[in-house]
Amino acid sequence: MQTPLHEPVMIEEVLRELAVEPGGSYIDCTLGEAGHSVAILDACAPGGRLLGLDADPEACASARTRLDGRGSSVVVNANFDTLEAIAAEHEFVPAHGVLFDFGLSSRQLDAEGRGFSFRRQGPLDMRFAGTGEPTAADLVNGLPEEELADLIYQLGEEPRSRRIARGIVDSRPLTDAAALAEVVRRSSGYRRGRTHPATRTFQALRIAVNDEIERLKRGLEQAMRVLKEGGRLVTIAYHSLEDREIKRFIASPENNVRAVHKRVIKPSKAEVARNRRSRSAKIRVAERP
Repeated sequence: MQTPLHEPVMIEEVLRELAVEPGGSYIDCTLGEAGHSVAILDACAPGGRLLGLDADPEACASARTRLDGRGSSVVVNANFDTLEAIAAEHEFVPAHGVLFDFGLSSRQLDAEGRGFSFRRQGPLDMRFAGTGEPTAADLVNGLPEEELADLIYQLGEEPRSRRIARGIVDSRPLTDAAALAEVVRRSSGYRRGRTHPATRTFQALRIAVNDEIERLKRGLEQAMRVLKEGGRLVTIAYHSLEDREIKRFIASPENNVRAVHKRVIKPSKAEVARNRRSRSAKIRVAERP
């Protein structure tokens, strides 16, 4: 059975905060299945253009299909830490708006063979691009216990990281996502609640495998160099680690950026009820002076 298309978060808010206008040039740095990009292309018609980037080649293939025939768009299989060079190559400098949505798509979470989800069996991979090293299995089975505990604590903000790391080391080798999730559940001592006990551990491994925080920093820096004066930067973060980096970037006087709002924008109660994965989303908006 085919997985339903991922429902993008806060589409109306994204269009409003990007200030999308006909004829504008926009960059979606986390293309996914192009949910936001479809809406942006429709809103910037006639004459608008869109550049979409994604590190996941499967996401790019899906996005090209959805965007075909909708307007002027370019899809590039690349991580957003190469944004500046790609935008220049495709003549998207200066851009009217740049969007980052740092969440995983439903397809990535549900895909077999990727290991992103603690609810599914599958190899512990977690690489967005599907190539290179390390995989999540490399970290889980290769790191010393103390380093593994530090990783889970720092990138997952998991207070029981020491107990979890000990449980993982005692259960090695681990090669299956569901098996790892069960080890985390048992060793953490958490009871099952609204949030799965393995959520923060899986987050930490995924961030480490894909070097997400450093790439996020580089992507934000390049976005400000790509934007025109008055152009908008819109970010959607789903956990505090990302959100703190974005907030710090916007607040720094060195980054040539001005915050548009003092507070984050959160999804409505109606959207959270309709799309549970939106519940932790936070939008921040900045502008190039």
